[in-house]
Amino acid sequence: MRNIALVLFVFAGFVIGSVAQTPTTVWTPETQLKVKAFGTPRVSPDGSKVVYTVVSEVMTADKSEYLTQIWLASTDGKENTQLTFADKSSTNPKWSPDGKWIAFTSTRKDNKSNLYLLRVSGGEAEMVTDVKSGVTDFDWSHDGKMIAFMMTDAKSDDEDKNDKAKNDFRFVDENIKLARLYVMPVAKDASGKRESRKLTSDNRSVSGFDWSPDGAKIVFSHVSDPRADFWPTSDLSVVDVASAAVTPLAATTAAETNASYSPDGKWIAFSASDGPVHWAQSNRINVIPASGGTAKVMPLSHDGQPGIIGWSMDGSKVFFNEGKGTGTSLYSANVGSATITEEQTGDAVITGINLNSTGTMWGFVKQRASEPAE
Repeated sequence: MRNIALVLFVFAGFVIGSVAQTPTTVWTPETQLKVKAFGTPRVSPDGSKVVYTVVSEVMTADKSEYLTQIWLASTDGKENTQLTFADKSSTNPKWSPDGKWIAFTSTRKDNKSNLYLLRVSGGEAEMVTDVKSGVTDFDWSHDGKMIAFMMTDAKSDDEDKNDKAKNDFRFVDENIKLARLYVMPVAKDASGKRESRKLTSDNRSVSGFDWSPDGAKIVFSHVSDPRADFWPTSDLSVVDVASAAVTPLAATTAAETNASYSPDGKWIAFSASDGPVHWAQSNRINVIPASGGTAKVMPLSHDGQPGIIGWSMDGSKVFFNEGKGTGTSLYSANVGSATITEEQTGDAVITGINLNSTGTMWGFVKQRASEPAE
């Protein structure tokens, strides 16, 4: 049996932390529980710190579950501190653009996923949303003044009554809930509140989004129905944050997803499937003017499944990752020459890859196999 080691890295080569099983010749459920899983490493804008999550088992007389907590480390490996200690998981930490705050989601109130803000210098986390359904994803605007988030539609009054009455039977595919896009100011108003505002109300379910650099618009992907069979309906649109006016950007026979603004806001990169769509398909990176128009299609990548990470700061390249053999490789697509370059050869499985907001450092989790000690 091969020994599994999980290591949290930043691309510059600093090791932030590692957990490895004790050498053994038998992989048992007990051994599996001892392996702590790292996730979502994100490097601070100045490159000095990284925030990440650790998943640990909780085995007590009245609990048997996994909990996720947020940790903060310096990229030189000298400091490593646990930030959250709640009895509910804290997930998806993201830096504010000035590096002073960390936003994250947690189910610590009423088992609903809400947004929280935590000052890096210390203090208690503050809950900034109080929703009836759940926040699924979020992101800061580039100036740090707003946070956009996705939230599924809340249950109807009748559904709430049935839940409270323990009438917990369900009909498959009944009362499908759509995900909507909202925006909320970070600063409180004169009454000490933060009011969120819905940006998407049409019969579409938002599946991902990205802020424009100036904070005026958000590009988002959406499907007609969130159920698995409807992924081929995925298209891209742009919403004006001030007016909530939605403009279609890419709506073809292909499935368009994973949109990302260039640093100057003039272009949007996205992943497009074959068209017409079928289940066994390949995807290519496309680059389209942010104002709309004809997309420039990049060459087919090694595996045809590029996962867009972001742009180089000069806007000349789009970085992406995908599987290669039994590992994960990092690539760049040169927008001008329409060529693909392998930037980092995959000698291991790499997940959670992201580039910090200043484009100076990568964060990722590497999982590799090593031979057990003799």
